[in-house]
Amino acid sequence: MKKRIILASSSPRRKELFKFITEDFEIISMDVDESTDRKDPLDIVLELAEKKASATAEEAGRDAVILGADTVVVLEDKVLGKPKDKEDAKEMLRLLSGKSHYVYTGFCIIDNESDNRIIDYAKTLVRFNDMTDKEISDYVETEEPMDKAGAYGIQGYGGKYISGIEGDYFCVMGFPMSKIYNALKSIECI
Repeated sequence: MKKRIILASSSPRRKELFKFITEDFEIISMDVDESTDRKDPLDIVLELAEKKASATAEEAGRDAVILGADTVVVLEDKVLGKPKDKEDAKEMLRLLSGKSHYVYTGFCIIDNESDNRIIDYAKTLVRFNDMTDKEISDYVETEEPMDKAGAYGIQGYGGKYISGIEGDYFCVMGFPMSKIYNALKSIECI
């Protein structure tokens, strides 16, 4: 029996990138409480990725393989999620300006038939250029930062402020493609 592959995310970036792995998937994204008591960024992304995958797995049926993911930006010891509003986005960008930070993306794959779970992550160092207040304001006005951890997108307007990375580019987009591909391959659903 062919397994249904389900992406437990409404992120347009994850959907776009998942198509490079397989065209044969569905999107079912459940509302999940993303609050957590965890402080360690790795613990946060792994817990939330598993929460997202588990919530969708409950609805998906036994023939489903579900992928959930979560991303955070970490500057020193401060974890930056998605901005609450434009002022929050500007504040995050001011913090990131001229500094290096890490992006963590965790993912969880659940095979409902076997109840097998693969939980993994990627971590990438990102170096940001100095940004002027005008650059920050202009960037926030594009609306691009508003649905992204750390208030920027490497694949869009935000890319011009990034001087380099060390690690997986796709991790910064919230979808470590190679690791996800190999995990799905290991359970023989692609």
